[in-house]
Amino acid sequence: MKFAVIVFPGSNCDVDMYHAIKDELGEEVEYVWHTEEDLDRFDGILLPGGFSYGDYLRSGAIARFSNVMKQVIKAADAGKPVLGVCNGFQILLEAGLLPGAMRRNDSLKFICRNVELKVENNETMFTGAYEKGEVITIPIAHGEGNYYCDEETLAELKDHNQIVFTYHGQNPNGSLADIAGITNAKGNVLGMMPHPERAVDSLLGSADGLKLFRSIVKYWREAHVVHA
Repeated sequence: MKFAVIVFPGSNCDVDMYHAIKDELGEEVEYVWHTEEDLDRFDGILLPGGFSYGDYLRSGAIARFSNVMKQVIKAADAGKPVLGVCNGFQILLEAGLLPGAMRRNDSLKFICRNVELKVENNETMFTGAYEKGEVITIPIAHGEGNYYCDEETLAELKDHNQIVFTYHGQNPNGSLADIAGITNAKGNVLGMMPHPERAVDSLLGSADGLKLFRSIVKYWREAHVVHA
């Protein structure tokens, strides 16, 4: 499986994402600059964390208009797995690939620490290696991770089982319904604030994030064999 790690001006978690795929997962991966206009050669798209365009206006608001985003949307429409982490999640929200919006943490402070997440849905291409209800440890690092949507959207997220991860125990940022990660209705686009790419080896404090990337590859390989 071949992954693209999209790099925007101000991305700073692209190296972590590249390491997770190449060194821990053992799959193909390339850095792809935000001016790229063709992602057809990739099987999966990864939008890393950071501060794209300095987080001016709103986090992700400028990156949403980068040339590469047309290709990200094309890949999502084609059913390819698209993962946005932290700033990547914010960009997916701004691009309309996921519903809702991101607000400042309720503490109005940047938070960087490990948190516990509960796996609410283990039937997605991103979570097949987890058990439903499993509690995992993943780090967060954000100042605008307070997810919000209106009541109608929240009801739809719940009805379609699109809430994939919730904060377990303490909610670190005030996110609505303790939401830490959601998918689109089709289930191939995941946005999450915690950083699974920073939890792929026990030396980092947790290897719980590696299951997410393994889930993607397993799903893709099974689908590829079926359609071969």
